[in-house]
Amino acid sequence: MCEEVTHMPLIGEKAPEFKAVTTQGDINFPADYKGKWVILFSHPADFTPVCTTEFMTFAYRAPELQKLNCELVGLSIDSLYAHIAWLRKIQELEWNGMKDVEVKFPLIEDIRMEVAKKYGMIHPGQSNTQAVRAMFFIDPQGTLRLIMYYPLSCGRNFDEMKRALIALQTADKENCATPCGWQPGDDTIIPTAGSCGTAKERVESKDANKYCLDWFLCFNKKKKN
Repeated sequence: MCEEVTHMPLIGEKAPEFKAVTTQGDINFPADYKGKWVILFSHPADFTPVCTTEFMTFAYRAPELQKLNCELVGLSIDSLYAHIAWLRKIQELEWNGMKDVEVKFPLIEDIRMEVAKKYGMIHPGQSNTQAVRAMFFIDPQGTLRLIMYYPLSCGRNFDEMKRALIALQTADKENCATPCGWQPGDDTIIPTAGSCGTAKERVESKDANKYCLDWFLCFNKKKKN
């Protein structure tokens, strides 16, 4: 018997399409999110400790992403009934200064693993029956822009999720790149290498908003408030 081979989606490709049942009703993905950024993320299972801390944090801070025109969509290989029961239990918990947390973003039922396999969320080296902690950043045109994978044991960081989203949006808006450790408001990189011209042109340049460390590394200077 041949083992099913699934192509894992890659950065720059269109997000694989699917229809699914969720805790917020049926969705047609990614068509329902046209014009918005969306982060599709998977978790190993309902009623598990790491996933519970993630969902409390994601739900509590989801409005921060919505202000950036971004929505969250969750998924695990659990039934809709398990999802609903777990989300109700989450609302009863208090952790890390958060309590009475209501998860308002949709959580996909994927008991047949159809969506998980389509997005390469099943890693046999980790589990054949649980999805790893995957995150897919999809832009308003439905294109995959960033993919992150975490093992079952490692909880994700919301601040990094938000930082990465803002970095992608900044790169699109300003036609730039972001350096290592970049935070919103920091200087950005001018693509591509050599874009600031020759050494003579750099010396003679009077553009106070740009500077170069060398011919291949030039920056846009951000105004400090």
